[in-house]
Amino acid sequence: MLPRRQDYGMKRTGGARSGSLINFRTTVNSGSGRRSSAVLPSLLTFLVIVASGGLLLMIEKGMLNSMETPPPRGSGRRLDFIRQVGKHSPAAVDVDSQILQEIRNRTIRTMCSQKNMPHSIWSLSPLQRKTLLQHVLVNDQYHFLYCYVPKVACSNWKRVLKVLSGALESVDANIKMNHHSDLLFLSSLKPEEIRYRLKHYFKFMFVREPMERLLSAYRNKFGEIQSYQKKYGVEIIKRYRKGRAKDASVTGDDVTFAEFVHYLLDEDVERMNEHWMPVYNLCQPCAMNYDFIGSYEHLESDAEFVLQRIGAPPSVHFPERQTWYKPVTTETLHYYLCRLPQKLLRELLPKYILDFSLFTYPLPNTTTEHCRH
Repeated sequence: MLPRRQDYGMKRTGGARSGSLINFRTTVNSGSGRRSSAVLPSLLTFLVIVASGGLLLMIEKGMLNSMETPPPRGSGRRLDFIRQVGKHSPAAVDVDSQILQEIRNRTIRTMCSQKNMPHSIWSLSPLQRKTLLQHVLVNDQYHFLYCYVPKVACSNWKRVLKVLSGALESVDANIKMNHHSDLLFLSSLKPEEIRYRLKHYFKFMFVREPMERLLSAYRNKFGEIQSYQKKYGVEIIKRYRKGRAKDASVTGDDVTFAEFVHYLLDEDVERMNEHWMPVYNLCQPCAMNYDFIGSYEHLESDAEFVLQRIGAPPSVHFPERQTWYKPVTTETLHYYLCRLPQKLLRELLPKYILDFSLFTYPLPNTTTEHCRH
């Protein structure tokens, strides 16, 4: 039987820390200040809410539905670097965007400075540290660490790593991806080797809107992968569909999204399958102090920045999406969330609240008026 346990993943051990991302300087003229004034109140309100720990109450009252927040784009180091390599002129960098990025960085610093957040990987519990180390890939030639997140282009990043290590000739090679061979995981190294790399290597990860990532995992694993249908689908249907508890004919290939959400509510976030485990629990951004956090929404430009930052050869590029890939569109996400019983959604959001708050994604708007359209 699959374990039943409800754990929102909010409790963490460890000391306080000064911050997890690097500040950057912005020069704001009066015109830009006027342009940004429209977005600042709601974002600053969001920041205050994060700092005060009032997010869960706000979810319950539906007060965050209309707040807009910036997409994750990493720290100001990226802006400085792009200017150095001449990819963009300073005039092309939108001042409002810089302000929004700084608010996101401050959000992470504020959250990670709380006394119940970890300040290093050694302050994590053994299970938390094991999960993290098993998701951090190492490249010693180019001196970087990459925390992979399933359903956030991690297969393509693994292709890049294999090309950089010489295990794969091209990122466009037409082969089935082996997610473990020819890859070096941080978990395979000794503590002193881990400490050295954490201190000296460039560390990055990529994030995605939490509910979009969850829906992508649901559609892929329960709609296309038979092993997941047998391992998880059968049990989910027997547990949550009336009259099917002892039905031997259940194949697990028709799990509904609501049934999947019911299952997630009974799961311990620290023991979830990696495809739907919260990003926070996979990559521990407060403990790892990442140099750059890219976003799925700006995958092409963010990936290009990382490749330049690590000094990858010009011949190495980030792979294009496969022709068979079925993206989760805004309309598709809207369809699934609006048809989900709202009680289930309200209970689900706290499990992923750190992904929403740390990476400044707005909570989904599923009000009656919004869903009517």
